[in-house]
Amino acid sequence: MRQSSAFFFILNCCVLITLIDGFSLSNCTIYFPFEYTGHLKVLCNRMSYWKIPSPLPHNTVNLDISNNAIHQIDETDFIGLSNLIILNISHNRISEIHSNALSDLTNLEELNLSNNKIKSVTTNLFKGLANLSHLRLDSNYLETIENQSFATLSNLRFVNLTNNKLKHLSELHSVLQVPHLQELYLGKNGFSVFNSSDIPSAFFGLKKLDLSRNPLTVFKMMENIFPDLEYLDLSSCFQTKTSDWLILDKAFLNTVKTVNLSRNQIEVNQLDYIMQSFPSVTWMALDGLKGFKAEIFLHKACSPSLRGLHLEDNKLSVLNDHMFRPCALLNELHLRNNGVLRMYKSSFNHLVNLIELRIQKNSLKQLNNTLQVLPNLRILDLHLNSIQNLDCSDFTNLTQLRHLYLHRNRIVTIKACVFKDLGNLEELILSSNRVLTVSGTFTHGPQNLQCLDLNNNKLGAIQNYNFKALNSLETLRLADNQILNIYPYAFAGLINLTDLHLASNKITETSLRNRDVFAGTPNIKSLDVSCNYISYESQEELQSPPFIHLSELRVLKINSQRQNLNHIPSNFLKGLTNLKDFYAGNLNIESLHVDTFSYTPKLTYLDLSSNNLVNRDALTPKLFQPITGLNKITLGKTHLKSLDFLVDANLSNLTILRASMNELQLINQKIIQSLPKLKVLDLQNNSFTCDCSNAWFIDWAFKKNKTQVLYLNRYECRYPLSLSGKSLAAFNAESCNVNYDFICFIYSSSIVFLTLVISFIYHFLKWQLVYAYYLFLAFLNDKKRKQISNHLDFQYDAFISYNAQEEPWVLEELVPKLEDQHGLRLCLHHRDFQPGKAIIDNIVDAIYNSRKTVCLITHNYLKSVWCSQEIQVASFRLFDEQEDVLVLVFLEDIPMHQLSPYYQMRKLVKKQTYLQRPKPGEDTQAFWQKLKIALETKENMEDTQILSGKDV
Repeated sequence: MRQSSAFFFILNCCVLITLIDGFSLSNCTIYFPFEYTGHLKVLCNRMSYWKIPSPLPHNTVNLDISNNAIHQIDETDFIGLSNLIILNISHNRISEIHSNALSDLTNLEELNLSNNKIKSVTTNLFKGLANLSHLRLDSNYLETIENQSFATLSNLRFVNLTNNKLKHLSELHSVLQVPHLQELYLGKNGFSVFNSSDIPSAFFGLKKLDLSRNPLTVFKMMENIFPDLEYLDLSSCFQTKTSDWLILDKAFLNTVKTVNLSRNQIEVNQLDYIMQSFPSVTWMALDGLKGFKAEIFLHKACSPSLRGLHLEDNKLSVLNDHMFRPCALLNELHLRNNGVLRMYKSSFNHLVNLIELRIQKNSLKQLNNTLQVLPNLRILDLHLNSIQNLDCSDFTNLTQLRHLYLHRNRIVTIKACVFKDLGNLEELILSSNRVLTVSGTFTHGPQNLQCLDLNNNKLGAIQNYNFKALNSLETLRLADNQILNIYPYAFAGLINLTDLHLASNKITETSLRNRDVFAGTPNIKSLDVSCNYISYESQEELQSPPFIHLSELRVLKINSQRQNLNHIPSNFLKGLTNLKDFYAGNLNIESLHVDTFSYTPKLTYLDLSSNNLVNRDALTPKLFQPITGLNKITLGKTHLKSLDFLVDANLSNLTILRASMNELQLINQKIIQSLPKLKVLDLQNNSFTCDCSNAWFIDWAFKKNKTQVLYLNRYECRYPLSLSGKSLAAFNAESCNVNYDFICFIYSSSIVFLTLVISFIYHFLKWQLVYAYYLFLAFLNDKKRKQISNHLDFQYDAFISYNAQEEPWVLEELVPKLEDQHGLRLCLHHRDFQPGKAIIDNIVDAIYNSRKTVCLITHNYLKSVWCSQEIQVASFRLFDEQEDVLVLVFLEDIPMHQLSPYYQMRKLVKKQTYLQRPKPGEDTQAFWQKLKIALETKENMEDTQILSGKDV
């Protein structure tokens, strides 16, 4: 359905325009796979919406409207969204949800209403949501939950009501009647009493219950209300010494495997009873207990079934040799943030089954061989301590260790013997230390290491074969060091290395000059050398391209060089035949050589953002022709003035184009048509011209059903100045549309109308038009004559106007009578017209050089063109001079009705003196006498005599 752009701008500032089978978004973002399936993920978060955006694409399956300013949800907000599966409306200001507002969401599975201002769950709130499985109402103002409000949610598995104002379990009856509920979160409410008698019946199926941060003073279970419960969180619940804990039968909580009692105040005399309530617990958290006494608590807590124990924030500054004796069966021990300063060699003697040990964020300075007694250890976390040195024996006997975390310590040097026994180590994190060199550190392995992180250290050089023994290494992180020199074969031996990170060092083009720097690493897939000091002075070919050995490389990042790369040599990417992603942003590049990508035929993503591509020839169509598979390009903040280079670039597979923050003014139809698979277009913050030159783009942006123009309503006009700052979407492109159908209609209608008018005039007004034509010519000639001469002396007494067929009568009778007998001087065509002069000029001269004009009227005279000219000129003289200068002589009988086509003639006959030639047999003497008198009439004679309308 076609709508004007102005309409959609007014409608909600807009949002979305839904077409029959497509979509169009202005302030939201769509995420979908490259192979479009029709299922949309729509993100409208952080857009300052004050109501639900509408209309929304009907095929949306995931909708995020979080972090806006929506106050309520109306009944019509989600109509037609039956395909929706995930809905996130969290972090708004919703206080009211109308009944049945969600009823159209029949396929909804996840609903997030957290962080709003909802006070009550009404009976019809969730009506129609039969498929809902996850519900979040945490961080609201819930005080009441009406009965039967959860009755229709038969598939509900997860409910979060944390951080509300619920105070009594009786308010949860509707929730506790959900048949298949598995996880229920009730933390940080106002429950002071938890009594099983407040729950109507056993709640089968519930596996996880969170009651943390409630001010409980009573915890009583007189019935087995949670027969399937596996996880119970009671952290920060018991803050008084008088807390009443009563479990009628310890078998009631026999199924609980994980319990969290952290940050409570538990009396020693209560501890034993509480621990007996969880006979089968395997994982327990006792973090931050008030008045924690390690030996007593651990003696009570470490049951034969316990396998995991959290003891964070308990101020265990010293780990003595008998502290963990009761916990011999532990597999997992967390001692984070206890201020541990010292460990004894025998501190972990009894924890031979320990698999995971975390002592992070403490004050350890050395290990003192304390870990040798843990042969089964697989995860060791020692980060955020103050360790400076590692001895060769610190990790002796830890042959099963898989993950070792030593980051954020103060380690300076690492001897080659430190990791010699860690034959199964897979991950080693040494970042954020003070390591100066790795020369010799990994001479003996570990041979199975897959990830080595040395980021943020003090390394200055990578020498040849430094990592040769790490032939299983897949990821090597060396970013944020001071690496300047990289020797040939520095990474040789890393035959399985796929990811190499060298960002934020001091690497220059000289560091990469030797083509063997990356030799011996045939399987690298990703290389990051961004934020270094690589720079080239020209685009000339390099003698030794730096990546010639990296034929398997897929991702290369060279962006943000600290000295500005300026130029990319034409063969800089030589050897990268499988490169797919190339990041070259923020390099101050002014242009690219046309052969730059001739070595990377499989490139699919190109980032050239934040460069200086102000020249129109900086990017040419030929540059892109070798990379026809490109499907994403980023050109933001590059000073681009035009995208015309895309027209002939042959980028038929491009799906995402980002060119925000440029100087683009016009987007023409050819550019868009050259990108047939375009799905996402981002042109924010450009210098758009708001006139008809952009009308096609504006119209297309709203009507397209395959491409989304990101944040369309944020596009502003820059030109003309009168519209600067106005929304591009508000420009009415409809006014620019040329309706060719309408023009053709008007044109054809005009032709038909003119044809009819001309036919009508020709048939009914032919002679009037002829008369008007000659009248006009006479008028012109009369004016011309006046300009030439104003004299009153006449050359002739009369000009005789007649038709050629009357010439015998004129010569035989008229001339002899008037010239011979009466001595008058007549002007005749054949005798007195000047040869070679225009006929009309001769007529004018003859009339104005004669005292009178005599028109001999016959039928032939009326049909003659020249006779008409003569009588018209004479008429003008008559009307202009107001004197008796015209004499009409009818030589034939012409009835008045036959003069109708000759309007002027008829008018003259009615007003002017005229004579009728005698018929044969009649006396002619009177006729000639009257004619002589008419020709001799003086200029000052009475008008009544001249214009009598009768015979003289």
